[in-house]
Amino acid sequence: MLATKPISVTWDKLPDDFPLPGDPVDNINQPAIAAALTDSLQTARRLPETALTATNYGICATTDGRFVVKAPDWVYIDAISVPRSEIARSYTPNLQGNVPTIVLEFLSDTEGSKYSSKATYPPGKFFFYERIVRVPNYGIFEPNSGSLELYRLDENGRYQLVEPNSAGRYWLPELGLFLGGWFGRRENREGHWLRWWEEGDRLLLWGNERAELERERAERFLAQLRAAGIEPEDG
Repeated sequence: MLATKPISVTWDKLPDDFPLPGDPVDNINQPAIAAALTDSLQTARRLPETALTATNYGICATTDGRFVVKAPDWVYIDAISVPRSEIARSYTPNLQGNVPTIVLEFLSDTEGSKYSSKATYPPGKFFFYERIVRVPNYGIFEPNSGSLELYRLDENGRYQLVEPNSAGRYWLPELGLFLGGWFGRRENREGHWLRWWEEGDRLLLWGNERAELERERAERFLAQLRAAGIEPEDG
């Protein structure tokens, strides 16, 4: 068997005129699922000022002198090291901040390139995240069925499929959170979503859920006051 030629990887700023991937979103639900992931992190104040989350956003590397750009459906980067104005179009790990902590791809009904391990240029997504960028966590979510696969880099730098816990969730030590599927309603869409849980099975709420919870608490408090013969003053 012929030995595979090593790939030279460098981290160069993408030229401003470099054409970014312009593929359409595979599914109308994908932007909503991605936005919901960021929403709950922000609501729970688990999104540091240096962190970046994005959807369909270019992650860049240079392999053997040629630029490679992949646009994951959702990405979490725990720390960027440059002003956000410098990464408006794309992001180069190791040059402009840390390697992404997790990349998520959402499957369409027929699309399977998320599993592509093609090593030749341009490399497949699975190969790019595993062997080039070395993203520690790579998840593939199927919105129609709600199934989630999580791959994690092992000590040899290869992705291994992770087994979920008894609740079907995956522990991400870098975030100190579990990630898993959840069925319910948001933004007039009933279906499968990805959500975060803290230890102890505490679900991270979305902003609208937190607002509704606070409204219910306020109404109960007012009811208790009235039951005690105290009429709250308006304003």
